[in-house]
Amino acid sequence: MKKLKINFWQTRLGFFVLLNLCFWLKYMFAVYFDFRLNLTDPYQQFIVWLTPLGSSIILLSIGLYIAKPIFSYIAMLLLDTLNTILLFANIIYYRQFSDFLTSKTIQNAGKVSQGLGKSTVALLHPSDIILWLDLIVIVILLIFKVIKIDSKRYGLKKSFAATSFGVFMLTLNMMLAETSRPRLLRNTFDRSYVVKYLGIDTYSIYDLLKSAQSNQVKKNANADTLNQVLTFTKQNYTAPSSQYFGKAKNKNVIIIHLESFQQFLIGLKVNGQEVTPFLNSLYHNKNTISFSNFYHQVGLGRTSDAENMLETGTFGISDGSLFSSLGSENTFQAAPQILRQNGYTSAVFHGNVGTFWNRNETYKNLGYNYFFDGSYFSQDQNDKSGYGLKDKLLFGESVKYLEHLQQPFYTKFITVTNHIPFDLDTQDKDTFKTSATNNQTVNNYFETAHYLDQAVKEFFTYLKKSGLYNNSLIMIYGDHYGLSNSESTALAPLLGKQPSQWSEYDNISEQRVPFMLHMSGLNGGINNEIGGEIDVLPTLLHLLGVNTQNYIQFGSDLLSKDHRQVVVFRNGTIVTPKYVIVNGKGIKGTIYDNQTGKKMTHFTKGQKQEINSLTKFGYQSLHNSDLLNSRNLLRFYTPTGFIPVDPSEFDYAENYQRMLALEQTLGASSTSLYSQHHNSSTTNLYTTNAPEKSKEKLTTVPNSVLNQITENSQKSTK
Repeated sequence: MKKLKINFWQTRLGFFVLLNLCFWLKYMFAVYFDFRLNLTDPYQQFIVWLTPLGSSIILLSIGLYIAKPIFSYIAMLLLDTLNTILLFANIIYYRQFSDFLTSKTIQNAGKVSQGLGKSTVALLHPSDIILWLDLIVIVILLIFKVIKIDSKRYGLKKSFAATSFGVFMLTLNMMLAETSRPRLLRNTFDRSYVVKYLGIDTYSIYDLLKSAQSNQVKKNANADTLNQVLTFTKQNYTAPSSQYFGKAKNKNVIIIHLESFQQFLIGLKVNGQEVTPFLNSLYHNKNTISFSNFYHQVGLGRTSDAENMLETGTFGISDGSLFSSLGSENTFQAAPQILRQNGYTSAVFHGNVGTFWNRNETYKNLGYNYFFDGSYFSQDQNDKSGYGLKDKLLFGESVKYLEHLQQPFYTKFITVTNHIPFDLDTQDKDTFKTSATNNQTVNNYFETAHYLDQAVKEFFTYLKKSGLYNNSLIMIYGDHYGLSNSESTALAPLLGKQPSQWSEYDNISEQRVPFMLHMSGLNGGINNEIGGEIDVLPTLLHLLGVNTQNYIQFGSDLLSKDHRQVVVFRNGTIVTPKYVIVNGKGIKGTIYDNQTGKKMTHFTKGQKQEINSLTKFGYQSLHNSDLLNSRNLLRFYTPTGFIPVDPSEFDYAENYQRMLALEQTLGASSTSLYSQHHNSSTTNLYTTNAPEKSKEKLTTVPNSVLNQITENSQKSTK
C-alpha cells in the first residue's frame, strides 16, 4: 500500500491532485482567517468547502492536455501560481476595503497604484507566507527530484475526465448554492455572498462577464432610460429653505476634505486631551451648521466615491471606482461646471500624484479649471507621508497658488496624512499622548487625526489674516471611515462600550463622519437630522443661490424643511431615524431599531409596509444612479442654462502659467487675493509649526513647474 501511494504522487495525476489539495487548504485558511463570510450553519460551511474545488480542478486540468511532460508540469504550476495571486490580491484588498476585487478595479489598478506607499505594506501579515509555502516547497522538491517528472504519456481521455470532474464539482457547488441562496447572481447587493457560495474564481469570472454585459448595455443606451431616471429624481426633489437659499451667494467656497475622519473623533478625549481641539471648537461655533448624524456612503471607490457624490450628486458604482472606470469618458453635470455659469473659478489642491483615482482626467470632465497635484509642491521625500504631501505642508504650500485664483472660487483641499496606516514622523508629533491599546492602528489613528486638526487650524488662521475668511463659505467633511470593523475590539472601550457587546449596529453607527458648513453670519447650530454625502450638492448649491430642480441629483437639501431623512449605503444598507435596514434585504434581512440599537424580530403590518417602502426606495436610488452612470445618460440631457464641459479647455500642466497670464490680462479687473493686496503676496501671513516648513518652500514654485512654463513658452515662439 505504501508503494502505491508513493507511485501515485510521482505520476502526473498525482501532481495535479497535490496542487489542487494545497490550493484548497490555503483557500480554507483565507476563508476562516481573512474573509468574514458570516457562515451561519453547517450547510453553508459544507458549500464553502466545495467552492474552490471545481474551478481549481478545471483550471489546472488545462496543463494535463499538454503532451510534453515537463511543459505539462510547468503549465500546472503557473496556473496554480496565478490562482494563488488572485486569492492573495483579494485577501490584501479585503483587509483594506472589506470587499472583493472586481474586474474594473483590476483593470484600473494603474490609476490608483501610484502613491499607495506604506499603506499596502501595512496590510501584509506574517501568516501570508502560508499562501506561498506550498509552491516554494513543491518547486524545491522538483529541483531536487524528490518529486519526479512523470515521463509517461497522459491521454486525452484522462485529461477530459479530470476536466469533467471539475465541471461536475462546479455544477454541484452551484446547485447547492441555489438551494441555500436562491437567485444568488441576480438579487444581491453584496459580493461577499457570491464569494461565500461560489468561491473567488467563479465570482471573478461572473464579475468579468457582468462587466462585459454592462459595456454592451452602455452601447445600447437611449433617452428612454434617461426619462426613467429623470422621473425618479424629480419625484424626490426637495425645495430649498427660504431661510438659507442664497445665504452664501457669490461667496468663495473652500472645501476641506478630512481623510478617513470619523464623527466619534469630535469631542473625544484620550488621556484627558482632546484629539481634535480645533475642529471641536469649530463644530460648536455659532457660525457653523454641524451635522451630528451625517453618514459617508462610499463603496469600493472610497475617497473618489465621496468626491463623486459631493461633486455630482450621484452614487459611486457598485463594482469599482467611478473616477477610475468612467471618469475619463462620462458626461457630468458637476459643481465646478454648474458654478462656472455663476462666475466661479475652480481648483483642487492635493499632494499626491495626479493619476491617483484617475483624478487628472476625471477633474477635466467635472469642469475643474485647475488641479494642483503633487508635482506643484515640495519634492522632498521627508515632506511626504504614504499618500503624498503632509497636511500642514499642503495647506501652507497651496497659498502661493490660491492667492492667484480669481474670485469667487470653488476650491477643494484633499488631505492625506490621516490615512491608514496612520504613520506620523516623530518630528511631527507634539505633546499629545495617544491611546495605549494593543492595536497600533488605533493608537496611530488618534495621532494623525490630531495632526490634521492642527493643520486645519493653521489654515483657518491664514484665511482670517488674508481676508479670505470673511468672504468664504467653508465646508468640512470626513470622506469615509478610518478604522475598520476589525479594530472595534480595541476602539470600543475608548468610546465607552464593551467589546463583547459590539454589534453590527455599532459598525453601521461608526460610519458617521463630520459635516460642517462654516461662514461668518451663518447662524449655526447642531443639526441632528439624518443625512449623507449624497445630500451635500443640493445643500451647497441652494446656499449659493443655485436652483437645482432641473439637475439629476439623488440627494435632498439637508437644510430644507422637507429633507428626506433616508441614507442609502452603497451595499444597500438604509439608515433612517427609526430603522437600520442591513444590506437592503428588507424584512427578510437584519433590522435594528435606530432609537435603541436593538435587533427587531417582530413587526406590525405598518412597520412591514414602511420597511418595504424604504427598501424599495434604496434599491431605486442605487439602480437609477447606476443606470445614469454606467450608460452615460447625461450625454442625452442638458438642463436649461447649463453649458456642457469641454475637457480640452483644461491643461493641468499649465495651471500656474494660465493663472498668472489671466491675472495679468485682467489687470485692474482681477479679483484674485494677490491683486486685492496690491500685487503683493500673502504667503508671509501663513504660519505653521511644521518642522519641515521653510520660507523658501512656502513661496517657491518647484523647478518642474517652472521648467514646464519655459518649455511651453519656447513652443509658442516657434
